[in-house]
Amino acid sequence: MGDTIHDVIIIGGSYAGLAAALQLGRARRKVLIIDEGLRRNRFASHSYGFLTQDGVDPAVIAAQARAQVLAYPTVQFLSARADAARRLDTADAAGAAFEVTVGGERHFARRLLLATGVRDILPEIKGLAQRWGKSVFHCPYCHGYELDQGRIGVIAASPMSMHHGLMLPDWGPTTFLLNHAFEPNADELASLAARGVTVERSPIEAIAGHADIRLADGRVLAFAGLFALARFELASPIACQLGLDLEEGPVGAVIRTDPMKETSMAGVFACGDAARPMASVALAVGDGSLAGAGLHRSLLFGTI
Repeated sequence: MGDTIHDVIIIGGSYAGLAAALQLGRARRKVLIIDEGLRRNRFASHSYGFLTQDGVDPAVIAAQARAQVLAYPTVQFLSARADAARRLDTADAAGAAFEVTVGGERHFARRLLLATGVRDILPEIKGLAQRWGKSVFHCPYCHGYELDQGRIGVIAASPMSMHHGLMLPDWGPTTFLLNHAFEPNADELASLAARGVTVERSPIEAIAGHADIRLADGRVLAFAGLFALARFELASPIACQLGLDLEEGPVGAVIRTDPMKETSMAGVFACGDAARPMASVALAVGDGSLAGAGLHRSLLFGTI
């Protein structure tokens, strides 16, 4: 087992996982990244709000990041899905504490990082999934500016959608499509009116064209872009396999971590979308960089 023991195994090789690997590679630590290639933002053609990469195809950012990280000789990349992970009952003489199984093969490490990301659970509206990341979005900061102050539709999914409804007028004239998801109370309606938001109660039949809403009453409303609040779930079961503490948020649970990104299990760290409720490429990179430093510190000074 000695030849296969890594200092850190990183499960998930998107922005957060690669950012952590960069810190560890620069510390000359032996790292294995395991990634199945399903970035959360794979549906989008442009990424915005990340300094030096504003407007770049997110696939290009990921490819450049991977090439830069793999230039460090102690970092390896395995294109596969990690099936399972477990804490070893006792560390062996070389210090292996964790086992990760990939397609029947076992890999061992002293520390484990979960950068597994999340999976969006989209509203069940005909035509929405095909337009996700193209003309239907979840983050105004990531995609609002490019709508060039055109008409914006907010598709309500729950009372949490009020947040979108009140934010989006900063990017363009906004229509709040209730779609029978909930009925705003008097104070909420007053807040929407104060922001100049039009409230539409007719349910949505489908989304067509670029971002055209076809309503049940036969009307068609054309928009420059749409925003919808999607729930999410962890993209991998490994956090639950390990019994890690989760933290429920308004639209999904994330892995609970301390300020240096260590989870409730000593030696297991988490970062990126799986470990924080707010998501963007910039936030994922920062979170991963912090996790990389936390892991290095744990390898130097920590005990598990």
